[in-house]
Amino acid sequence: MGTRGPRVKPYEIKLLEGNPGKREINNHPICELTDDCREPPPHLGRYAKKEWKRILPLLEKNGLMTDLDYTTLASYCQAVDTWILAEQEKRKYGFTITTDKGNVIQHPAVGIANSALQNMLKIGREFGLSPSSRTALSIDNAKKSDNPVLSLIAKREKIQNA
Repeated sequence: MGTRGPRVKPYEIKLLEGNPGKREINNHPICELTDDCREPPPHLGRYAKKEWKRILPLLEKNGLMTDLDYTTLASYCQAVDTWILAEQEKRKYGFTITTDKGNVIQHPAVGIANSALQNMLKIGREFGLSPSSRTALSIDNAKKSDNPVLSLIAKREKIQNA
C-alpha cells in the first residue's frame, strides 16, 4: 500500500520555497559537496557524464547538491543517457517493427525511451529540474553567499525567526 498525503519535499527545496505555511522545518544534517563527489561515477555512459558536467554546477550554485545526493544525481544522469540512446534508436529504426510472423509491434526503443523519460522527470523533480517543481522556489540571487550551504543556513534562520 502507498503512503498517504503529499510527497515529502527535500529540506533545501523547503528552504527555497520560503516556508509559506510558517511551520517549523525539521533540522537535517548539513553536508557539503566535496571534491570526491564532483566527478561523475566512472560507470556512467557518455551522455550521462555530459549531463553531470552540465547540471552539477547549477545544482551546487543553488545549494541543491551535496555528497549525500551523489547516487541520486548519477541515477538522473544515467536516465538521461538511456533516454538519448533510445531516442536515437527510434529515429534510426522507427516506432514499429515487423515480427517474424508479420505482426507490426512497437519498437522496443519506444518503451525504453518512455521509461527513461519518466525516470528522468521523477528524479529531476527532487532537484527542482522541471518548470513545475521550480515554480514554488524563491531563490534570492542578490543575497546569495559564495557558499550555498551557509546561504541555506542563513535563510533557515531567517525563516525560523520570522
